[in-house]
Amino acid sequence: MVVPTAPAQDVAQPVRRTPGPRAAWALRLVAVIAAGFALYAGSPPREAWWVAPLAIAVLGAVVRHRRARAGFGYGLVFGFAFLLPLLGWLQDFLGADFGPWPWLGVAAVEALFIGLGGAGMALVSRLPAAPVWMAAVFVTAESVRSAFPFGGFPWGRLAFTQDTGPMLSLAAIGGASLVSFAVALAGSGLAVLIRAPRRWAVPVAAIAVPLLGGLACWPLVGTDANAGTARVAIVQGNAPNLGLGLLYEDDVLHDNHVHAAEKLVDDVRAGRVPKPDLVLFPEQVGSWGPARSDPELSAIASRLGVPLVVGGLGQDRDGQLHNEIVRWDPDTGFGDRYIKQHLVPFAETIPMREVARLVSPFVDRFQSDMVPGDQPGVLDVAGLKLGVGVCYDVAYDDVFGPAAARGATLLAVPTNNAWYGHSEMSYQQLAMSRLRAVETGRSVLVGATSGVSAVVAPDGSVTAQTELFTEQNLIADVALRANRTPATELGSVPMWTLAVLGVGAIAAAGWRSRKSGA
Repeated sequence: MVVPTAPAQDVAQPVRRTPGPRAAWALRLVAVIAAGFALYAGSPPREAWWVAPLAIAVLGAVVRHRRARAGFGYGLVFGFAFLLPLLGWLQDFLGADFGPWPWLGVAAVEALFIGLGGAGMALVSRLPAAPVWMAAVFVTAESVRSAFPFGGFPWGRLAFTQDTGPMLSLAAIGGASLVSFAVALAGSGLAVLIRAPRRWAVPVAAIAVPLLGGLACWPLVGTDANAGTARVAIVQGNAPNLGLGLLYEDDVLHDNHVHAAEKLVDDVRAGRVPKPDLVLFPEQVGSWGPARSDPELSAIASRLGVPLVVGGLGQDRDGQLHNEIVRWDPDTGFGDRYIKQHLVPFAETIPMREVARLVSPFVDRFQSDMVPGDQPGVLDVAGLKLGVGVCYDVAYDDVFGPAAARGATLLAVPTNNAWYGHSEMSYQQLAMSRLRAVETGRSVLVGATSGVSAVVAPDGSVTAQTELFTEQNLIADVALRANRTPATELGSVPMWTLAVLGVGAIAAAGWRSRKSGA
């Protein structure tokens, strides 16, 4: 018996549709915007160090094997999405008087450098061992924006996202540049692994080496008090939360801190707190002419019988104005000083004054620029060598390392962050101090007018901390350390090595492209 069958019919196969060019471009754009914002969301004060490698991985995956022009565009958008919220404190500071333009302008200019990093990453992504070269290029762009223009702006370096992460220990080996490179290397390795999973050996190594290397280096981060201990006091006298209104409130800052210091004197004399070996005041507490006189500070030092370390504005006999840190002795008053090396552009030094007047209130406050110092700050205080840097100095690599190399056994960062209200700025700066502690193997004292003041151990841990906009005195015993870390010995060598690798990789990629096109 023959059973009739229905005629055979073709079975429709599912069609895999790929996004069109515009849809793919939109997806990539959304990805880098999300990654840039995620990098901000993983930055201090949030303890999410692992977000930074993931954010770099997204950027790396997007720019991989693309033209430099596309890499620049995606890097620019990524950078702007990161820096705009990160620098929100600029809007808190200047927005009421100048609108969003200073905030938007700084974020846009700095994002240009991240755009250049994206262009370089795209160029070198076709080279063998691509994660290494992609990371080196990104860190090279980071180093350039830390130096140019107007002295650079290091805020937002990858290293400063790692204050609670395992890769922080690498700061003791190669400073901030090595930490940034480790983050970028892990992220670039993940990017290549996502895009080319079959070639997994190199990208997996790029992910594993920074993480395992960071864990392996922690035993090398010393915390022992090999040069003794010191009992220190930090005076946080508080400041009014006035934003730009603080510009003409020098007397308020001075009086508030004198008042808080007098409480410290009373507590010491009454036996409520132990007597410190030295007392740290924040930045801009004093203001001195050529006579270098401040009766209130002299009285406090005399009553305590210990030296003060005080930040203030000092004018020399030749009229030069400095942002300086001074040792105030119990018997002789004004002593040795450190002059701030890295001045804040458009605030302490004013480029293009007529144009700057549109975005900066400091043009009319200071008729001439402050003059920077050119020497590391090491003050002989209470039998120890205190390495000092002022506020913005802490973001730079050439301040505290040289101070430790010249014998500083303890570091201090006096700062005035009252300008920025309850923003995240103070916590971002504290993360930098934590990195400097590990980098140099030193305890770090952070003295802020309105917070956050803190005591940081040589391993970067915070052992004491104040709240924002409170009057509070901290007293702590801190370890003094005299040994030099590899990072202190190497100085800028890691940064220049990575720069040579980055530039060399770009040159090699260009040569390879021309050769293949010939």
